[in-house]
Amino acid sequence: MAKVLFLAALIRGAQGFYLPGVNPYSFTEGETVKLKVNKMTSQKTLMPVDYYRLPYCTPDGGPKMDHENLGEFLAGDRIESSPYRLSMKVDMFCEQLCITNLGRGEQKGVSPNKFVRAIRKNYHNNWIVDNIPAASKVEDETTVTTRYWQGFPVGFIAQDTKKAYVHNHVNIEIQYHNVETDPGKSRVVRFTVEPFSIKHDFEASADDDDDALPEGTVKPFKVADIQNPIESCNTKIASREHTRYEMVYARGRDPQPASGRVLFTYDVIWQENKNLHWASRWDVYLSMDNAIPAKVHWLSIANSLVIVVVLSAMIAAILVRNLRRDFSRYNRLATDEEKAEDMEEFGWKLVHADVFRPPSHPMLMAVCCGTGGQLLCMAVLTILFSAMGFLSPSNRGALIMAQLLLYVLMGSVGGYITAKIYKTFKGKSWQKATAAMAFGFPGITFGLFIIMNIVALSQGSSDAVPALTMVVLLFLWFGISTPLVFFGAYFGYKQDPIEFPVNTSSIPRQIPDQPWFMGLPFTIIVGGILPFGACFVELYFILASVWMDQYYYVFAFLMLVFAILVITAAEITVLFNYFQLCGENYHWWWRAFSTGGSTGIYVFLYSFFYFKQLEANSFATYVLYFGYMGLSSLGLFLMTGFVGFTTCLWFNQTIFGSIKID
Repeated sequence: MAKVLFLAALIRGAQGFYLPGVNPYSFTEGETVKLKVNKMTSQKTLMPVDYYRLPYCTPDGGPKMDHENLGEFLAGDRIESSPYRLSMKVDMFCEQLCITNLGRGEQKGVSPNKFVRAIRKNYHNNWIVDNIPAASKVEDETTVTTRYWQGFPVGFIAQDTKKAYVHNHVNIEIQYHNVETDPGKSRVVRFTVEPFSIKHDFEASADDDDDALPEGTVKPFKVADIQNPIESCNTKIASREHTRYEMVYARGRDPQPASGRVLFTYDVIWQENKNLHWASRWDVYLSMDNAIPAKVHWLSIANSLVIVVVLSAMIAAILVRNLRRDFSRYNRLATDEEKAEDMEEFGWKLVHADVFRPPSHPMLMAVCCGTGGQLLCMAVLTILFSAMGFLSPSNRGALIMAQLLLYVLMGSVGGYITAKIYKTFKGKSWQKATAAMAFGFPGITFGLFIIMNIVALSQGSSDAVPALTMVVLLFLWFGISTPLVFFGAYFGYKQDPIEFPVNTSSIPRQIPDQPWFMGLPFTIIVGGILPFGACFVELYFILASVWMDQYYYVFAFLMLVFAILVITAAEITVLFNYFQLCGENYHWWWRAFSTGGSTGIYVFLYSFFYFKQLEANSFATYVLYFGYMGLSSLGLFLMTGFVGFTTCLWFNQTIFGSIKID
């Protein structure tokens, strides 16, 4: 039964389906449905900002922050209440929200107001109803396009005048499904926003005295008399229709410039959807309305499998054939003393007395391996839980929280690996090695995080982490992760060191001149290209989800690609390790680590190519993007480097333990 559930979870993850929660909320007719606002995002700046940084209408008593977890704060989410009033199954026609002053108009030589700057930077609003993000509907004379990611734009730039216009009217379309087991109650299954720009000529009602208020300050439930109402706003019409494209862009109608006093209005449209159930309401968001077909992921995996098959065939043809011949010859010479005296040893057997000699900088090697092992365990568990549906995007911040907590808990694994390897290298300063493991990579990460947080603060971005969250991160680091590292190191030092099948001589053997193609630069270039080629298609989708506000939830595909990446990195590292030993070069420790980790270098280089798609050109954006990409690439370098190290260690122990050494 457990296997069936596991396979079902993988299939649903591969198809991008959402595994629903167990407590859906049902609304009665007329019950209040809260509309919440989240951060505004832009592909041009990569700097999300708080919704109320712009002079939008505010609710009674000011906006209230929704309950957020640590993962949401780290992701830059700032979910707050809004003044929009929605009631279940109650349609609204051109409901007036408020009047607010957007600021001065656009003039040459004058700094534009906040709204104009946000529109020109292509910022988008991200609204939420019943935990469903808003889809965006865009309409023109011929087509209607609905997009289920990136929210809807704050405004637009006119092609003729090149001026900014604000979307001051929205059609809020909500689809619901009646609960079969509970008559009279319904559940929200779809949320769509269609923005419009309507220049309302209006006169404020008698209680409108916001002329004396500062810019952006509004009074709730502002009422105005519209002088030139469109059909949906005309209260004199007995049977009004909801706002349509034809009404807004009729002859004589102009859009609303992003300046001066603006009246914000909205329609609410409720539609029953009998075919869409609550359990499947996230499907269209996660698949982005099939914008990326599953066939693309399968083609990516097929491409990766071809690389693995070809590489495995090369290893079988080179290693297995040559090693079998070498084993036969070496063992035959070991039993025939007369032939052994006449024939000298050659190849990788010549370095048997030096192959397990400790590398240079053994403490750094042990710390890098421990950090790589910790990151690898975190990545495997995160992808596994995600593929099984436990880290759904509906649980905002769950993925980041899982990564953070798993990394902290895997500190014991990292400490154990560091201690075990450092003891094998006959290290004496175990306290320094353990401290370097506990504070090395986390210190680099936290230092870069502080720099990027300062940059985000200078830009007023919601990516800036509050001081209290910083305290929580420091507690996780010093209060949980560091003790676990020392805990794991304690047991690692108590264990016996790794045993080697051959003894190491006291005098190092001289290494002959090596051909150019066995140099470190060449092995890194070739060693990283194949693993990167096995995963770069899936990497593109991951980067799109991180930097272009798209959803990524095909973690079953990611699990397969990650397994292929690990296998490919291990195979190519072993292949180069064998060539290196045959060249009588026994300095394989760091070579194996760098060859396996070279995939991270390719990922960082690829980030330069991907950056061109973001249309970002500010210094803050460069710091944010390349800071996070550099940190991610470093983590991948350590993970795949640890894979290459352990694979070569096992390979060398196997081949030297299989022959008889005099």
